[in-house]
Amino acid sequence: MKEYSLMINGQKTAPQGGFFDVLNPATEAVVALCPQASVEQLDEAVSAAQACYESWQHSSDAERKKLLHDIADRIEANAAELAQIIVEEQGKPLFLAQMEVGGAVAWTRATAELEMPVDILEDSDTKRVEVHRKPLGVVGSITPWNWPLMIAVWHIMPAIRSGNTVVSKPSGLTPLNTIRLVEIINEVAPPGLVNVVTGETGIGSGMTKHPGIRKIVFTGSTPTGQTIMRGAADNLKRLTLELGGNDAGIVLPDTDPAKAAEGIFQTAFLNMGQTCAALKRLYVHDSIYEELCEKLADVAAKQVMGNGLDEGVTFGPVQNRAQLNLVNELVEDARANGARIICGGSLVDGAGYFYPPTLVADVTDGCRLVDEEQFGPVLPIIRYTDIEDAIKRANATDVGLGGSVWSSDIAKATQIAGRLECGTAWINGHAELLPYAPFGGCKMSGFGVEFGQEGLMEYTSAQVLNINK
Repeated sequence: MKEYSLMINGQKTAPQGGFFDVLNPATEAVVALCPQASVEQLDEAVSAAQACYESWQHSSDAERKKLLHDIADRIEANAAELAQIIVEEQGKPLFLAQMEVGGAVAWTRATAELEMPVDILEDSDTKRVEVHRKPLGVVGSITPWNWPLMIAVWHIMPAIRSGNTVVSKPSGLTPLNTIRLVEIINEVAPPGLVNVVTGETGIGSGMTKHPGIRKIVFTGSTPTGQTIMRGAADNLKRLTLELGGNDAGIVLPDTDPAKAAEGIFQTAFLNMGQTCAALKRLYVHDSIYEELCEKLADVAAKQVMGNGLDEGVTFGPVQNRAQLNLVNELVEDARANGARIICGGSLVDGAGYFYPPTLVADVTDGCRLVDEEQFGPVLPIIRYTDIEDAIKRANATDVGLGGSVWSSDIAKATQIAGRLECGTAWINGHAELLPYAPFGGCKMSGFGVEFGQEGLMEYTSAQVLNINK
């Protein structure tokens, strides 16, 4: 059985806390053994990052760009291995894992090309005022289990592009890909620039409270984000928190169900629904409700569920037992309250955490499946007759990550999308993230943004140079 190592100061490091199992969600077999770092090893990683920061903060723009392109080259060179690891520990089908690796490469290159300009506020005969962006120091990255490579890249690359150093802590459910990524980064990066410590006991909380870490970037649940925020208060860490969502989509009556069904299904069930910005509540006008339900069921029926490494599989397992149980609980609650299960809706016998793509009709607000984020392969479909009511119900939640409007009338859809209380609103699409477009939530979905120029600035502080000539 393969044993992975920590990566501290450019060196593979044996854990002081032993190892724990990482399971394949399609088979429940052990994939590999993950190191359990001690709190003392977290301190070592932070110290290594601090030491590297002393020089890296003064690196040139050209050096930083080149390093990110070199990292992208190394990811490309190891693409097949990385995709294999993703499937084995996360469960998504191989084609989707390959897309994740390709996205990681593209995102790294796009981040490399971002600029950090100096803003000139005044340049007169007597005075010049400039705004410079300076790195913060050591950045702590805490990532979830749904997109283990991509989200690590989203955190790490802008941090080092802006002159910071990193200590990464991936989810204990999917740590292997991130460990391998950091090993690859250390083939071309200076020692201590990017470190990885893993473990489910005391490491995450130790990072949030650590006086040597100046910023935490976290993707995950709202309750965990709240805990991180409390822990970060003692030394006023900067925070970027991309937290839970319960994204609503509104389908207007002029929509063609046959044309919209595929896009709606794929953005709701992306990664088996285990995507923060997936479409999670669908409000459909009464005039096309039954037809759209039928067309969505047709798309669901085409999915081939199984081990992501098997040929032809399009639909993998839920990543872990706890999430599988939650999905099943929400569907059973809806069923008990009179919902109509169009397709799916039951656990699959045998090994693995499999749950079929499930469409649930005749539900409404107040049902747990509508009110709570399912984060799995289930879509509740809610009927409406009045658009004002649909907008109100879409906004009647304490989270606001994304939302969408589906219509053949772009102008009308755009006007409605502008009224949704969310960080990103899509027209005739959902869950599409772009490396140049800021992404983040409002309300209890967190604060701060990732991606693009605005996302890069989240890793810096402003220094004003006030020059009297």
